[in-house]
Amino acid sequence: MKNLDKYLTLLDGEVDGLLLTSRYSRHYAAEFDIAEGVAIVTKAGCRYFTDSRYIESAQRDLKGFEVLCVDKIGYTKLLNDAIADFGVTALGYEENYLTVAELMGYEKNLKAKLVPFNKPISAWRGTKEPWELELMRKAQDITDKAFAEVITRLRAGMTELQLQAELIYCLYKNGATGLAFDPIVVSGPNTSLPHGVAGERVICEGDFVTMDFGASYMGYCSDMTRTVAVGFATEEMKAVYNTVLQAQLAGLAASRAGVAGKDIDGAARKVIADAGYGDYFGHGYGHSLGLEIHESPSPNSRNDQGMPAFSVASAEPGIYLPGKFGVRIEDVVVFTESGCENITKSPKNLIII
Repeated sequence: MKNLDKYLTLLDGEVDGLLLTSRYSRHYAAEFDIAEGVAIVTKAGCRYFTDSRYIESAQRDLKGFEVLCVDKIGYTKLLNDAIADFGVTALGYEENYLTVAELMGYEKNLKAKLVPFNKPISAWRGTKEPWELELMRKAQDITDKAFAEVITRLRAGMTELQLQAELIYCLYKNGATGLAFDPIVVSGPNTSLPHGVAGERVICEGDFVTMDFGASYMGYCSDMTRTVAVGFATEEMKAVYNTVLQAQLAGLAASRAGVAGKDIDGAARKVIADAGYGDYFGHGYGHSLGLEIHESPSPNSRNDQGMPAFSVASAEPGIYLPGKFGVRIEDVVVFTESGCENITKSPKNLIII
């Protein structure tokens, strides 16, 4: 089924039109990414509005939409024309992506009732089509290649910021069309910060270095974390690393379509708790990803629903000892009826550089 057809199935009840303002939903519906624009989806017709910077590309590449330029007319007039032409009375909108000012403007100017509709609009993205999975495998392959290259550049004496710059370079060099998110590169005691920010700290012998990064390829994200040691690792560092690895493997073993997210999270969390580190694993086991780096549904303790077949999620348990060090290991997997396909190929044994 075409992505646009999936959106059309939402129009049999509360709303008879969809107002797509986020780049992600516009990309999903049109199966092509345009940086700026607004789309309206109805069973009577679908229109996509953008400006002269993107109009040639949009008219050439967007599927299933009549494409119009806003430069001389403006979004409000074009949207109201579509509302009238297609007989729309209620428009579902993405409340998670609109500012208050934008929503107030639409409510004041559009000649249709506006209905919060983010959850149904985004729900379709939880299950990936085969072509989407191929783009995500490509993004992950780029990320694996970047890791293999960046660890040859990592050395004691460089700063976290210098390593981050090398990592970003390696992502683009190996084929990324963008960054899935701003990379996390931290070292030594900073590795106890799950989302620490790279700074001027100099990487030293005996440090753990954690790198959390991902490529975007044609709009689809990858995500991966590896923690490596520089020079040597103490017995405590090795023990914590092995605990995190065993926790991830337990989570992966529990991962299959139909298993509740909280049960997958629980399988990994038990390993860490049994090792005495339960208080040092605060975040969820994983999150779904696709066009965005964080999507739903997710394998975490708050999700009591079964993971759908062909959903894609991270597997990233961690242990974080304040003031000492932290370890996180992250792969990306595709959920299937028989288990999960791990699309991350980088080694997970403790690498000492």
